[in-house]
Amino acid sequence: MNDIDLCVTLFSYGGDFMFSMSLEDCLADIADMGATGVEILADTHIPGYPNPSAEWIDHWYTLLERYDLTPTCYLNWIDTRMHPGRDLDLETAVKIFDRDLELAHRLGFKLMKPKFGVVARDLTPHPMWRGIIERCLQKASDYDIRIVPEIHAPTRLNSAVVDSYLSLIADTGTKHFGLLIDTGIFQRGTRPADHGDSIYRFGTPDPESWKRSDAEMRAPLAEAPSDLAAIIDHVFYIHAKFWEMTDNFVDPQIPYDEIVETLVRCGYRGWICSEYEGNREPGLGSEQVRRQQLMLRRLLAGA
Repeated sequence: MNDIDLCVTLFSYGGDFMFSMSLEDCLADIADMGATGVEILADTHIPGYPNPSAEWIDHWYTLLERYDLTPTCYLNWIDTRMHPGRDLDLETAVKIFDRDLELAHRLGFKLMKPKFGVVARDLTPHPMWRGIIERCLQKASDYDIRIVPEIHAPTRLNSAVVDSYLSLIADTGTKHFGLLIDTGIFQRGTRPADHGDSIYRFGTPDPESWKRSDAEMRAPLAEAPSDLAAIIDHVFYIHAKFWEMTDNFVDPQIPYDEIVETLVRCGYRGWICSEYEGNREPGLGSEQVRRQQLMLRRLLAGA
């Protein structure tokens, strides 16, 4: 037996949420496929964010109880470029982060993934990230919420970005800050060219820059899953990124057999969250996530 549970992010329903499926439809679908947890994106899935009504919060808890689901990770943004021509000031950023901690707590989440503005193509976060976290760690501890920035391609496991996060842990001794690993860093096969990413083209003022960024994000990083062993004590959450599943329940781009084997062998305890980022054709997200959930369940049973 292992201490790994499966959940699904509502981001996987990007082609359906609020079009052909309501919040309840999505939660019912997640429960029906056997997952036991749900992840949300704050400004996408919470009506009236950052100030949802008391009625909506009551409805949220009613649905969680109805479908026996656990809130897993709350995703929020700190937009350091909110104001044209200048960076967000630290005091304002801290207030935003503090506000999201409180809302995550009200909704029952124990993990929160902040997305900071980045300053380099390897996704180096804006330098103010550390000041924000240091100012908010006490509240995270009070709420027993673990803050988990995402390690996402093209960021490597052996990088200054990861080292900076580990440095904060070492310097503070906190148990409420760790890492979220996006399995896209382990991609080996070439991902589909026509799946999903066209949504990022809209509104870009620099098409050529977008093309370069897209090529970098699409290229296989091919990190070794075994390298997780060195940092596993600080890994609190896994995004099981994928773009497609075959009819035989295999991911053709990401070596999930090696990933799951490593997680189990190293004693990872936590959630693996299905995150579908493929074609947004209506209804396809649910089908693809069901296939991945079956694959993950089989691999966990075998490990």
